[in-house]
Amino acid sequence: MNDSLSRRSFLQYGATVAALVGAPTSSRTPRLRDFDLEEMTVAQLQDAMRSGARTSRAICAAYLARIAELNPKLRAVLETNPDALAAADRLDAERKGGRVRGPLHGIPVLVKDNIATTDKMMTTAGSLALVGATPPRDAPLVAKLRAAGAVILGKTNLSEWANIRSTQSSSGWSARGGQCANPYALDRNPCGSSSGTGAAIAANFAAVGIGTETDGSIVCPSSACSLVGVKPTLGLIEGAGIIPIAHSQDTAGPMTRTVADAAALLGVLAGRDYTASLDPAGLRGARIGVARKKVFGYSPEADALVEATIAVLKQQGAVIVDPADIPHLGEYDDSELIVLLYELKADLADYLATWAPTAQVKTLADVIAFNDAHKATEMPYFGQELFLQAQEKGPLTDQVYRDALAKDQRLSRTEGLDAVFAQNTLDAIVAPTGSPPWPTDLVNGDHFLGASSTPAAVAGYPSVTVPVGYSFGLPVGMSLIGKANSEATLLKLAYAYEQAAQMRHPPRLLPTVTF
Repeated sequence: MNDSLSRRSFLQYGATVAALVGAPTSSRTPRLRDFDLEEMTVAQLQDAMRSGARTSRAICAAYLARIAELNPKLRAVLETNPDALAAADRLDAERKGGRVRGPLHGIPVLVKDNIATTDKMMTTAGSLALVGATPPRDAPLVAKLRAAGAVILGKTNLSEWANIRSTQSSSGWSARGGQCANPYALDRNPCGSSSGTGAAIAANFAAVGIGTETDGSIVCPSSACSLVGVKPTLGLIEGAGIIPIAHSQDTAGPMTRTVADAAALLGVLAGRDYTASLDPAGLRGARIGVARKKVFGYSPEADALVEATIAVLKQQGAVIVDPADIPHLGEYDDSELIVLLYELKADLADYLATWAPTAQVKTLADVIAFNDAHKATEMPYFGQELFLQAQEKGPLTDQVYRDALAKDQRLSRTEGLDAVFAQNTLDAIVAPTGSPPWPTDLVNGDHFLGASSTPAAVAGYPSVTVPVGYSFGLPVGMSLIGKANSEATLLKLAYAYEQAAQMRHPPRLLPTVTF
């Protein structure tokens, strides 16, 4: 339930991304060594296991070999599970004995390294301060994955502490993992604190992955890595056992290559069936608003691709309400930061006490002291200004915190998304998820242009991002924002668009953008 949040309220970014609308041609994208599981879906893998053409062990072994080959370039995976093949063997035996637990039986899943697992892997949020601390039990969402027959293949790199440490951080950097790269161009940033999950799933390191978000960290790396990302309604997925930023906004969610895979994974995590809502004709008659104010205009390249996508939505039978602007955007940026910093201090202490009882750090103050004592490894590029600000906050009974939280909920929900949905009778609102990925810059930090994640993040409402094209081979996504608990509707709309457009193509780990 953490994230690299978009941080428009307190980070100053400035950069331009020169780009050209359109995907690269095959002559400009040399193939990697053949990988026969490339772009395979959960359903295809299940068919292969059902027919006997493949076993879970063989599938997991193939993904592990790919990680070993390509992860030195991407730094997307922090560690693989030494017990993964043994788990796959047990699941193969179950299948042979006539027991199949569901759509994830035998399917390898990568999990972000801020989600607690009780195995031979660590849970550290990328920080050296938590190295060696073993959680006493699986996070509930991991327990659900295992119960559903998923194989936890490994833990993914992330922006350390979910990118809430510094105002000058580089998304995808952690002291444990170094700088994660974007598989579409290795010198470009994968965006968001779930950067490792995004890069890994885009590069076909596993079938599906789990990310977490506070404000942007599922949808932004999904957009930057040409994935489907689902940021669910707050509370839909149980959040215990996830290293936190803020309980008012944190959530885990699926990051996958297809909408159907996202629906299957979300169904396991939430205990509901979302695949039944998937319909190629799902856009017919849907009322979709276009949020233009403050979420268009920062990237001409993203704007152009989303405009083309809106035309596809209309061709597929959607009723487009344009504009359908979201009220109060930007008016709660400062209060959002206040809430996050207050809750970080309190929630992190609670997590450490319950989920990392053997860790050498017990509080945010301890983490700050650890970082100061290990500056060469923990802070070679950027500091911990936000940690220091959070440490100065008082308890959650402070009136400043309570007022900020009330303001956030009023402006983002009642007077924000609720109002625009009701006034226009909408099924979803669309906007660019973000710009094409920027060049990674460890010296100056992220060159962040803009995003549309904040309204749904602060309100605790769902959003789904889907690939809508490429600019100089760099991915761009579009977000569909919904009302509370409207995941089934958003996935239906996203699926219908995906089936009509078929936009995603796999990355080739090019060293840089091909001009």
